[in-house]
Amino acid sequence: MDPKPTIQIDDFIKLDLRVATITTAEPHPNADRLLKLQVDLGDHQRQICAGIKQFYDPENLVGKQIVVVTNLKPRNIRGEESNGMLLAASVMDGEDLADVVVLSPSKPVPAGSTVG
Repeated sequence: MDPKPTIQIDDFIKLDLRVATITTAEPHPNADRLLKLQVDLGDHQRQICAGIKQFYDPENLVGKQIVVVTNLKPRNIRGEESNGMLLAASVMDGEDLADVVVLSPSKPVPAGSTVG
């Protein structure tokens, strides 16, 4: 895999990474690969659409803590607003996507905790 260009620390600091707790998860009604997640960020809730459906059962995600980019511009994805992006590692088998691993804290922290 080709590395991405080097960025300045000022570019990284622009990201608002926070721990969120998944409160509900369900299949996206208009997409085969997406799950619709409601997440708790401590002081508010929001919805995120994530392309992890083939790797995670929605019911197993409820209560899981994840890392979210919270300051992305909201985006409409097949009729549902996605207001953030979860962080995940893509596991490749050659050219094929073998697994997606959602990144989460190694021990529980309060929802809304900053990451950085």
